Amino acid sequence: MELNLLGKTALIAASSQGLGYAIAESLVREGANVMISGRDDEKLKQKASALESIGMGKVAYQRADLTKATDIQQLVAVTAETFGGIQLLVNNAGGPRAGAFEELTDEDWQASFDLNLLSYVRLIRESLPYLKMQGGKIVNIASSSIKEPIPGLILSNTFRTGIIGLSKTLASELAPFNILVNTIAPGRIATDRVKHLDQVNADKLGVARESVESQVKAGIPLKRYGTPEEFAKVATFLLSEANSYMTGSAFLVDGGMIKAI
Repeated sequence: MELNLLGKTALIAASSQGLGYAIAESLVREGANVMISGRDDEKLKQKASALESIGMGKVAYQRADLTKATDIQQLVAVTAETFGGIQLLVNNAGGPRAGAFEELTDEDWQASFDLNLLSYVRLIRESLPYLKMQGGKIVNIASSSIKEPIPGLILSNTFRTGIIGLSKTLASELAPFNILVNTIAPGRIATDRVKHLDQVNADKLGVARESVESQVKAGIPLKRYGTPEEFAKVATFLLSEANSYMTGSAFLVDGGMIKAI
């Protein structure tokens, strides 16, 4: 299967670690040029250097706070200026605060909206002029909560579902420009975010994190957490030329954990 990613430019939000970084690594190995972003300049510098050593693609980095419109505008502009355009956009952001409804304030809701939904809107808006030039791909990273709400994560349950509405609508609106829009929903992937959530649940129960992890794995048909690399393979396919007729869809990468049809 030919992915034909050589020379394509990908902007990947929140990509100094976790799922975003795994996607960047996969794309660089396929010869794509990649702009990684995050809020820590030193970490970005180190990660960019590591990426440059593993593949044919060129790598650059730009600091960006995804809750700030000006940072997003600059991120997109620098990407286009550095590589001469943008063909691939991966929307990603850190997870919101865990907590039940009565534990959360207006500030918590606003912060999650800004980070987990509005940042996607802004990144797409700013990238569209470049994506329209030759057609392109947008992949929005959500959560398995789009199919089954996760207890104690009402902010994620709410705004990740909003991503689905955004993606489905844009798939129709942007089809005339040959822009494909899809969503990937991770289940339990072995990242620092999932480790943190397991620890939160462990603290509530008064048990070790490993105990919570074992219990969760028991409910996954494959009996393990996924790896960021496994998740990145799905994203890479959707961003590649091998995907030419899939748009407006949401794909679970969860080891069979979600039972919904």
